[in-house]
Order: sequence, then C-alpha cells, then structure tokens
Amino acid sequence: MRFGPVAAALSLFLAVNASVGQAQKHDPDPRAAALVAEGRAALASGDAQAAIDAYEAALAVDPAHTAIFIELAEAARKDGLQGKAIRYYREALERDPGSFAAISGEGEALVEKGALEKAKRNLAVLRSKCGSECPETLALQTSIASGTPALMAAETTSQDGDVAKN
Repeated sequence: MRFGPVAAALSLFLAVNASVGQAQKHDPDPRAAALVAEGRAALASGDAQAAIDAYEAALAVDPAHTAIFIELAEAARKDGLQGKAIRYYREALERDPGSFAAISGEGEALVEKGALEKAKRNLAVLRSKCGSECPETLALQTSIASGTPALMAAETTSQDGDVAKN
C-alpha cells in the first residue's frame, strides 16, 4: 500500500517520457516526402510559389512532420515573404525548440526584414546552444554582418547628392 502512489507516479512518468520520445522520432509519410522533394526541385528551379504549394500539400498529408515548416519558411523567404517565413520558423520552434536551423533561419528572415536587434538575439541563442563554430551560427553571423538589402539600398540612396533639401 505504501508503494502504490510511488509506483503510479513512476509509471506515469515512464509513459509520458516514452510518448515524448516517440513524438520526436517521427518518420515522415512517404507521400509527404515525395511532395517535399517536389518542392525542393521547384525551389531549385526558382519557382518559389510551386515549392510553397508542394510543401503545404506535404504538410496536409503529414502535419506532424516539423521539418516541413522549415522548408516552407525557406520558400517563403525566396518569395519575399519574410513575415510569413518568420511565422513558419516559429511554428517549427514551438514543435522543436532545439532546432538550430529554425533559430538561424528566423534570424536571417529578421535580418531581411530589417530587425537586426532581434536577429542578434537569435545569434546569441545559437552561440549559447550550438557554439560559435556551428554552421547555423556562422550563417546567421554572416547574414547580420552583411545587413539587410533594404537598409543597404537606403544607405546608398541617402549618400547621393541629388536629393534637394527644403
């Protein structure tokens, strides 16, 4: 009788731990994998919208496959939809908080959007979790160092002497 509550708590812990471990080891549906491959091919050929369509179809087939969100985010970034990409990266991070690809990708999308301070926070998280030599850390660091395309364009136009002062 005295060991009853302890045994119940231990079995509950083991059951929850086993289900969490099983959830992280998700084998993708073969149909979803084929759609992801189709999306990658479309993205490689420069058709971001076709890639997004294929990834969304893959997500409909296998909604538990977290890596599809990262693929969707990459395609959205290529299509110039940084806000949508950030949302996809955050969904991937909710499902897998330790995803270095999602942290780095979100940081790069933030740089492209002009939110350098937020991107630097992502870089700090990557450095603490992954280290300074991690490929994701280096990619985000390079992206931050190069700056945003919109910011770079604004700096070059403001340096021109053609603008008249009022």
